[in-house]
Amino acid sequence: MNAPSLPSPPPSPSPPGRRTVLLAGLGCALTACSSTTGPNTPAGPSPSSPSSPSFPSYSSPVAFPSPAAWQPGPGELQPDVKLRAVQVVEAVGGWPPGGQGVAAARARVAALGADPGLADQGGPLLADAPRAALEVVYAQYGGLLADSASVLVVCRQWLAGPDGAPVSTGSTVDVRLSRAEPHWRVTALHPSDPGPAAAAPADPALRVLAQPRIALPPAAVADVRSGQVHGAVLEALLALAGAYAFEVSVVRSGHPLLVFGTDRPSDHPRGLAFDTWRIEGHPVVDPAAPADLVESFMRAASAAGSYNVGGPRLLSGGRTANQFFSDPTHHDHVHAGFRD
Repeated sequence: MNAPSLPSPPPSPSPPGRRTVLLAGLGCALTACSSTTGPNTPAGPSPSSPSSPSFPSYSSPVAFPSPAAWQPGPGELQPDVKLRAVQVVEAVGGWPPGGQGVAAARARVAALGADPGLADQGGPLLADAPRAALEVVYAQYGGLLADSASVLVVCRQWLAGPDGAPVSTGSTVDVRLSRAEPHWRVTALHPSDPGPAAAAPADPALRVLAQPRIALPPAAVADVRSGQVHGAVLEALLALAGAYAFEVSVVRSGHPLLVFGTDRPSDHPRGLAFDTWRIEGHPVVDPAAPADLVESFMRAASAAGSYNVGGPRLLSGGRTANQFFSDPTHHDHVHAGFRD
């Protein structure tokens, strides 16, 4: 849908500073502002008058992101399943100037040969902005069975603010698929819904957010800020950061409510788990990662209090018989779950 233009601002002795404009863009994005134009040249005496200063139009010096399309890397199981899920999310959440709106998103999804009605499930990915770019941080399995799958597409998104400058946001989308030929078929999109930020985040949450060795995607940041992540999870993240720099994929929102293919509640939606997809710069799924890196991280997660740790390798020596586990779903990440 087309957005109205902002009225021209009153005369001022100088064009608005970059900080002012960027803050205005952020405020508009958070309140679904629909304006697509930046401040105009201020009105005033004719610039031809010797006593009248010139007021050039303001344009943002910030380049709009143009991320590359995501591609599966080495070691992925059934990479075509992940790629199909990612392509639909990229089509919904990124568009050129003037390509906003559900109708345009439907057309982009239909061009992939997927159900255009999937665009109606885009939720926060379809903000009313005149332009958007989407980067997939990682596509992780939330479940992988013979005929069905859940792919958790972890995203960063940039929306054009009133002056065209990018405003950063993001989501994690639980993409459901079923087996079909020649490609698996995307059947549903479930974007993350972290909820509002807590009025006074707990100290461990603040320390996690400030820890540079813990990389959190946008939905996970919002989860921590919401106050709905258990203290044991936060303390474990901080403990692991003492020995590793690592990148989290999913904490609470954006994960299936049930352990995929079962009727058992997952620990994630209750704020009692986190998943890690990259450790010391090495994707967990990459067969070229140092042989003992993932195993040592899994054992460190156990030592930090996790009662069940899943990953690409089945380890021995846990505190209980089933503390460590491995299956195709956890081939691409390390899961750490905690008790309430």
